[in-house]
Amino acid sequence: MKIAYLFPGQGSQFAGMGKMLADEFPVARETFREADEALGFALSTLCFEGPEEDLKLTENTQPALVATSVAALRVLRSLGAPEPAFVAGHSLGEYSALVAAGSLDFADALRLVRKRGQYMQAAVPPGVGAMAAILKMSAEALAGVLAEAAQDEVVTAANFNSPDQIVIAGNKGAVERAMELAKAAGAKRCVPLPVSAPFHCPLMKPAQVMLKADLDSTTFHGLSVPLVNNWQARVIQSGADAREGLYEQVPNSVRWVETVQLLASHGVTHTLEVGAGKVLCGLVKQIDNTLVPLNFGLPADWVQIEATRTIEGE
Repeated sequence: MKIAYLFPGQGSQFAGMGKMLADEFPVARETFREADEALGFALSTLCFEGPEEDLKLTENTQPALVATSVAALRVLRSLGAPEPAFVAGHSLGEYSALVAAGSLDFADALRLVRKRGQYMQAAVPPGVGAMAAILKMSAEALAGVLAEAAQDEVVTAANFNSPDQIVIAGNKGAVERAMELAKAAGAKRCVPLPVSAPFHCPLMKPAQVMLKADLDSTTFHGLSVPLVNNWQARVIQSGADAREGLYEQVPNSVRWVETVQLLASHGVTHTLEVGAGKVLCGLVKQIDNTLVPLNFGLPADWVQIEATRTIEGE
């Protein structure tokens, strides 16, 4: 059993996340208390109770997901979960992964993603950008569609989530043209996403520039566990590479398919999604069905992890 810990990104949030962990485990309660203290407001209340409208604000969503992931991570460690051979995170999940690998302090990660969310929201005025999921269309075919749809605007592949799902982002008009062209070219479905900004595309360059000073003033340690980063889908283990990866991921694509494939090529047999929801479990199944996807975000999830360890002879 060779396990990789995976950390979710935006879209996995929900009101109530982390509450059952905090109710049952003192280490989770303490984690949320630390988060409240680091940010200077009751992030824990937002996670546990919502309201959804406030939780969906990017500047809140990002630290909320990091706090929930780190709370779950600390509970896992307190229960004696198997240590990961690798870590990876989807978009902002890379910050949680770096906390897990000992590269980034928890409080620093929270402050960085809070700023990251603010910068991303400020980079593109409301209504100017958009994102959409394109289902059942090859990356090669989609590249041609995007080139035709751009018409001097921006539209690019933002997330290579699975062989069946690529998310695109850019100017609203260009994204809408790309959806029509993709449907005409054989895409099974094109789904507009309810997001507040077009993430992981060149329109995010202003956010990248603003984030640089914050990243440069933050300490990044060498990683105790190797991480597969988003923007290159490459194994890294130095603090300098960790910082560069967080900078470069802002306007660049999340290469999640290659990330999971690389983990499998390094002998990973199981993935463990740490934090809110099970989005990444679904993507792992679509990318490589030989991998066993597990998740831990609720106390009851531990039963499945224990059962798997028993079967695998851990």
